[in-house]
Amino acid sequence: MTSSPSVSPDDAARLPFTETPLPGVDPAWSRVVTVASTAPVEPVPGRKRRWHLLDNGQALSAAGRTPQGIVLAVHGNPTWSYLWRDVVRAATETERPWRVVAVDQLDMGFSERTGLFRRLEDRVTDLGDLTREIGLDTAGLPVVTLAHDWGGLISQGWAQEHPQIHAATVMTNTAVHHDDAEPIPSALRLALNKAVHGPVTTGSTAFLDTTLALCDPAPSKDVRKAYKAPYTTRERREGIAHFVADIPAPPEHPSHAAYERIAGRMSAREVPTLLLWGTGDPVFQQRYLEDLMHRAPHADVHRYEGAKHLLPEARNISTAVLTWLDERFGGVEPVVESHRDRRARGRAAFVPFFAELDARRHDDTPAVVDMGPVTGTVDGSAPELNIERSVTWAQLSSSVDRLAVALLRTGVRPGDRVNLMVPPGSMLTTLIYACLRIGAVIVVADQGLGRKGLTRALKGSSPQWFVGIRKALVGARALGWPGRRIAADSLDPVSKKLLGVEHTVAELMDSVTSVDPAEIPAVDPDAEAAVLFTSGSTGPAKGVVYTHRQMAGMRDTIRDTYGLRAGTGLVAGFAPFALLGPALGAASVTPDMDVTSPKTLTAQALAEATMAIRATAVFASPAAIENVLATADALSPAERDALARVDLMLSAGAPIPEQLLARLQELMPAAELHTPYGMTEALPLTDVSLDVIRAAREDAQRGVDGAGRGVCVGTPVEGAELGVLPLTADGSVSDEIVTTPGVTGEIVARAPHAKDHYDRLWITERESDLTPGWHRTGDVGHFDARERLWYEGRLAHVITMAQGPVSSVAAEHAAQTVPGVGRVAVVGVGPVGSQSAVAVIETVPRAEKPHLAPAELSERVRATVDFATGLPVSAVLVVPEQPTDIRHNSKIDRTALSGWAERALSTGKLSDL
Repeated sequence: MTSSPSVSPDDAARLPFTETPLPGVDPAWSRVVTVASTAPVEPVPGRKRRWHLLDNGQALSAAGRTPQGIVLAVHGNPTWSYLWRDVVRAATETERPWRVVAVDQLDMGFSERTGLFRRLEDRVTDLGDLTREIGLDTAGLPVVTLAHDWGGLISQGWAQEHPQIHAATVMTNTAVHHDDAEPIPSALRLALNKAVHGPVTTGSTAFLDTTLALCDPAPSKDVRKAYKAPYTTRERREGIAHFVADIPAPPEHPSHAAYERIAGRMSAREVPTLLLWGTGDPVFQQRYLEDLMHRAPHADVHRYEGAKHLLPEARNISTAVLTWLDERFGGVEPVVESHRDRRARGRAAFVPFFAELDARRHDDTPAVVDMGPVTGTVDGSAPELNIERSVTWAQLSSSVDRLAVALLRTGVRPGDRVNLMVPPGSMLTTLIYACLRIGAVIVVADQGLGRKGLTRALKGSSPQWFVGIRKALVGARALGWPGRRIAADSLDPVSKKLLGVEHTVAELMDSVTSVDPAEIPAVDPDAEAAVLFTSGSTGPAKGVVYTHRQMAGMRDTIRDTYGLRAGTGLVAGFAPFALLGPALGAASVTPDMDVTSPKTLTAQALAEATMAIRATAVFASPAAIENVLATADALSPAERDALARVDLMLSAGAPIPEQLLARLQELMPAAELHTPYGMTEALPLTDVSLDVIRAAREDAQRGVDGAGRGVCVGTPVEGAELGVLPLTADGSVSDEIVTTPGVTGEIVARAPHAKDHYDRLWITERESDLTPGWHRTGDVGHFDARERLWYEGRLAHVITMAQGPVSSVAAEHAAQTVPGVGRVAVVGVGPVGSQSAVAVIETVPRAEKPHLAPAELSERVRATVDFATGLPVSAVLVVPEQPTDIRHNSKIDRTALSGWAERALSTGKLSDL
């Protein structure tokens, strides 16, 4: 959020042009210059025009500081240079300063009202006249354009006429081109309507008010007044009306030719580019970001989820801009490796992810077995209910090749993103491997993200193609999900038309009778292969990009760590593992369950899936395991025998209590129980078995250095390296990586199968790579004397108490030992640095509504936690059920709990979560 609202009105600048306080503006930045205009619109060439600027050049000079370069900041409509005040301040105060020249365009802000209708070409010329007059053209410093709204097009026009000094481009929520096949945004169409145009632009402040409303969080009252200060009369708002009227969308528009010329030239000239984007902008929508990325494919991109049109007002973009400039022009070594450099590091021999399909083309044993409802079939046959359907390796290999060729002939190209919204099974497996075989990028956004989360993820990743079952296609139609549509189900012609479906999978398969291997392009190992979305349990789900080499690395790590070889029978009760079976050469089956809700897996469904392929390995989430144990009494003797033959049980997604694993061991007595630690960005990183967990507990009881205070997640898997960045007193972390027993810090990792980068999240990527060459996980933990890692929770959930930072997991485990207590979250409330610890508990049996824990229970929880960990708990609250993430149903949303607990304790009102 911008810092300016914190400036009190009494301390705000009052420039000579206005009595309105301008929070955040230093009067020393304000200057007026007179410039001879050569714009085509001027009736008398060379007419002197008065410009107002915010320029920190004199302040830097007076302080004896030399700028690294010049930022030319260009506003749009109806803002003015005030939009860039935080950038001016940050560029002045930073260790490596930049001169920022933020202009008020003519007829805008506090610049002269010319009385002329200045079109796009005039404004580009105006900007050139200004930079020449104030010496930017001959300053001998790189000039970086920073633009918002229609300032993007104008600044690009100037840049193309000044290639010798224009060094880089930074843009926020703007456009340089509009596809005439698409309507312009509705807000602009309304403003262009002749009946509305005058009243909303000059006749009132409606256009201004609407623009200021497109800011989340909303600006303060004083900031809103500051934005409106230059536009107090009809005459002073005339430039707003002209700007709107000059939107050059239709070909017959007077500015259209200049518009097309500028857009075309942008594609032809490559300079460093940073695109910062508010995703909730109803004016400059996602399609305009996509267009800019197409014209500048080398650009660094960061999407600010939830931010609207006035991004520079709503978010702190100054830090991002200056950091980016430092790394490109300030001699500062980039923290984030380029994707190319990262891919070059530690390359191993590449075996494609789909290699097992080629090796088993003539194998007639089962490869994929579908259990339960089948919503779509590869061969186009009618769906059936509650059946078991098997696809052999030979059939799968043939289907993948045919579908790959069909997709190519339909127009899918290497690098195209294809969103797959199909339940696990033979259909999804065929689609995944067909896409990977032709170099298309699979986009996997879990339906468990919910409607809003899915929409955010899909619009953010912008797949060119959307393949889904009918239900997904209905959602795509209703919610505007992007991509040309292919139906996984067979559809009648009317349904196809209503849902915007171009093809069905069955039709594509039928269109290919033979496959010429030469038609299928070779896969680039270092090209993007997949965008996999995180669970969204710690904020908006992030797209994690993997290359083909990294996908293969994940396969190899799991194969080598767990001894999974071709011929293994694998039950995938956790959706992400459904795609791994064929890559491992393992026959795989997904149980009859709702894969978007792992806790729907029953013991009977698991046993039936195990029996279908005589599976010896099972993957399931902790929530699924809980329900399997809860429903185990319904198992028949044959079903119990099937589970007793399982020899490997893996559970990922969240740590599992030892007691739960012990109960699972009784159900699967022959199985080795393993709980790998990892994340969407790198899975697995460590491995631990039940036997090791028990040994670690015993070590903790014996006082082995570092043992205890969390969940033991074992030792690094082959090829993975881990360390921690020690916590400091304020909850931040230090820079040095250590593995010293007992030292708690943020866990960092690197491995051949770790992510390539976050998708269109440059700032997030940089934060995760602040330790060069390592991924900062956001988790906290420590090592013990036997080199085992103990997980202690999330860095964001560390409680910063007066006596220092405290992680919560050990306290939560202690509280769970109190009879009658179920799941527990210990969260911090109060100001950072002096927080108090509050325990939020579920009870057994569950409570009907939130309340303060009874005195006796509260005292027992407090005493147990204090005895086990030394952590003082200030309050104990009871909730019917902990809020959890959607995908795993097991990760407690501690951020939500912390806010709720703080409100509840401060108001005394324990409302529902």
